[in-house]
Amino acid sequence: MVSFGDVTGGRGFGAPMRFEGSVYDCEVVGKVPTSLNGAFVRVGGEWFYPPMKPDDSPFNADGYVSMFRFRNGIVDYTGRWVRTPRFEADRKAGRQLYGYYRNPFTDDPSVRDPSRPNLRTVSNTNTFAFDGKLFTLKEDGLPIRIDPKTLETVGSYNFGGQWTGETFTAHPKLDPETGEMIAFGYEASGLASNDIVFQFFDKAGKKKREVRFKAPYVAMLHDIAITEKHILIPVCGYTASVERLRQGGVHWHWDSKLPSYVGILPRDGEAKDVRWFKGPESSTVHTFNARTVGNKVIMEAPIGTSNPFPFFPSIDGGPYNPLGGRCFLRRQTFDLNSKSDGFTDEVVEGTDMTGLGRIDDRYTGRDYRYAYCGFADREKPFDEAKGGPGLKGRVTNSYGRWDLSTNRLATYFAGDAHALQEGCFAPKSPTAPEGDGYLIGVASNYREMRSELVIIDAAQMQEVARVIMPFRLSSQVHGNWFADKQLAFA
Repeated sequence: MVSFGDVTGGRGFGAPMRFEGSVYDCEVVGKVPTSLNGAFVRVGGEWFYPPMKPDDSPFNADGYVSMFRFRNGIVDYTGRWVRTPRFEADRKAGRQLYGYYRNPFTDDPSVRDPSRPNLRTVSNTNTFAFDGKLFTLKEDGLPIRIDPKTLETVGSYNFGGQWTGETFTAHPKLDPETGEMIAFGYEASGLASNDIVFQFFDKAGKKKREVRFKAPYVAMLHDIAITEKHILIPVCGYTASVERLRQGGVHWHWDSKLPSYVGILPRDGEAKDVRWFKGPESSTVHTFNARTVGNKVIMEAPIGTSNPFPFFPSIDGGPYNPLGGRCFLRRQTFDLNSKSDGFTDEVVEGTDMTGLGRIDDRYTGRDYRYAYCGFADREKPFDEAKGGPGLKGRVTNSYGRWDLSTNRLATYFAGDAHALQEGCFAPKSPTAPEGDGYLIGVASNYREMRSELVIIDAAQMQEVARVIMPFRLSSQVHGNWFADKQLAFA
């Protein structure tokens, strides 16, 4: 794990950053492939003002969106604040007005409004392109539309009034063949409700239909997986209640006594068609991919056995278990013909990984071969004494490519005193075979106190270029590669 600095004003690589800016024709070591024309757009959290609650979740930090724009072997960088209503209210007041993550009862009276918790979003979790538009996303509010040329904030977006839920996922899915968008919101009817809404849009942005149903309990539903025929909805033991929120507590508590669930909804089904499969305590925050094979639905994901986030406490007050938060690539198989609500679960390969897994998105919902994820290579230990202030513990220093056909792992090491943030896959061309492309991700160089964008040949797991930034970048949750045709860059 990496310490991201003291958010209340400490120093180190994760110390607060208070600027916006651009760097043109960035310094490059190696050669940027000229076939990469588009942008790697990433978003994460930065505290413009220190949190009101010193023990608050880092998920509550203001959104900061940044972009590496690729054109004919040249890379430009731009970074901007996501100017949500919350960000603008804080700027006007000159201080932090908002309390605990997703708890409006702890806000300053000047902005407190528990009836509209989605107005508190910082939109700091993911980037997304749809219908030629660019968005930042966070699951506690609506999308924020961003100008793809300048990264300036356009404003909140509800798809022309078509979106009916109060929240919108950070992980909508696009069908690679039809262009259909499948999106959902949980706590869809209000704070700590167990209502879920799924909505389906065609590639032109027109809503086709929606489905509403309830989760087995109020829970974090961060990511889903889709196949050509089904939607998989993982539910793990993060739970919330209005009573605890009114008492001034944090939104999520981990309840180890709650079972995990995976709901399966046919893509053409209704609420009555949702089937919930039940398993032991586990944590599936993100997924790799899934597919339907006959009467079975199969999903791979980085899955842990317990609470993955130490800043969300156990409901019984017990200590955090770091071993329970470790993730492994697991395969879960659901037999739709079975009368049992159980499923099979197996470890594909025994290397523990981060919970941020990616694939070649052209294979979403289809049979696929490769999964990509960061991990800490313990054979290449970080020399903490040489790393610089603000770094503690082992770091994610490598990317892995898991070959699901052979269960073998190929690796890339970023270098001593480097930590990698989530990467993403960019194909060499629209018709290139699966895995024929590049992994792109930001490395934190703790020794030089700067950030570097690494570009890796995904087939060989060898670095081809490194973009050297003259400063350290904001932290990142998710980033995505968008080709020129996906956004109106010109």
